[in-house]
Amino acid sequence: MRDYDIKRGHFKNIDGKLEEIVKDIFGTFEKVEGKLVTSYGALVRLECWIEGKTTFWVDTDLEKKVDDETARTTHEKYNDLLLRLTGYNAKQRAKRLKDKAKKGKL
Repeated sequence: MRDYDIKRGHFKNIDGKLEEIVKDIFGTFEKVEGKLVTSYGALVRLECWIEGKTTFWVDTDLEKKVDDETARTTHEKYNDLLLRLTGYNAKQRAKRLKDKAKKGKL
């Protein structure tokens, strides 16, 4: 399970739109105990939810043995989900993670 910070001021862009964004990216989902659950490509299971206005949570189960094309498209979709929900691109998310680690907040 992994949490991602939502960019300051970005929550107003996604408030109430989690279902719409997940459906747009992955096509379908189920709602289980208030969390959205879906699968796509190498993602056997992806469970996600927003906590407050500052944190997006994702829990994934991956199929490790997939062809290169499936791995690539799965990775692109996952990064698209994170970008749209957090407001941070992959490089920015990595920098924030490094900064958190340095501060001992992981």
